Amino acid sequence: MRTDYHVHMAETGNLDVDYLRTYIKKAKDEGIEELGISEHAYFFQETRDILSNPWVENRRTLDFETYQKLFDQAAEEGLSIKMGIEMDYMPGKEEEMATFITRHPFDYVIGSVHWIDEWGIDLAIYRDEYEKRDLKEVYRQYFDRVVTLAESGLFDFVGHIDVIKVFGYKPDDEEFLKEQYKRAAKALASTDTCIEISTAGLRKPVGELYPDPILLQMCKDEGVGIVLCSDAHKPDHIGYRYEEAIDLAKSVGYTEVYTFTKRQKEIHPIG
Repeated sequence: MRTDYHVHMAETGNLDVDYLRTYIKKAKDEGIEELGISEHAYFFQETRDILSNPWVENRRTLDFETYQKLFDQAAEEGLSIKMGIEMDYMPGKEEEMATFITRHPFDYVIGSVHWIDEWGIDLAIYRDEYEKRDLKEVYRQYFDRVVTLAESGLFDFVGHIDVIKVFGYKPDDEEFLKEQYKRAAKALASTDTCIEISTAGLRKPVGELYPDPILLQMCKDEGVGIVLCSDAHKPDHIGYRYEEAIDLAKSVGYTEVYTFTKRQKEIHPIG
């Protein structure tokens, strides 16, 4: 089984069936058996009480009804597509996130950490912050959020779990990194929350898959399930360099991946 569940449309085209068909065609060409769309939740007016800052507000241009119509029309036309969402996990906003999630018929919900307070950690405009801050403290704060994200039990899987490395900044202390990885893996296991193996990092300055092989091995050892994703922002990204993702999964002992339908997961042999 090959999936691509971490997929965005709104930044490169319209949320309509015509554009969706270009994603579906690419998925078919890449041997993807289940495709899901998971737009950024911050695009929607309905999430203002969860995350709001000037960068986000400049991009909050959609209402959820438009998104729902995409899936309704796709179903009417017999197109096979899963309905997901990628939510920015914001500590202290668990109640608001839960309210938003339960109002809508998602097949799966991705939880991701993109912000440490007002700092957008994966945004190029904020890259210089890594030069100004203590890297150990940055990683500690980041993984604090990954841990509470997992412990919340709100999400089906975590997006790009070590995206904090996106620009190639990593502490030199390997034991420190392992400590952060270990507590994240244990928190994920405690709530049966999966992670994605994402090829997006191969398109970023770091030039690596998410997650790091050591982190992935810890997740495997703790019994954390996996999903295959590309974090596509245009059709050409679908299934990007999937053989490398599958090879990484198998190298640490994974033989199965999960699929999701109406927030219920099923296990399948890895494709």
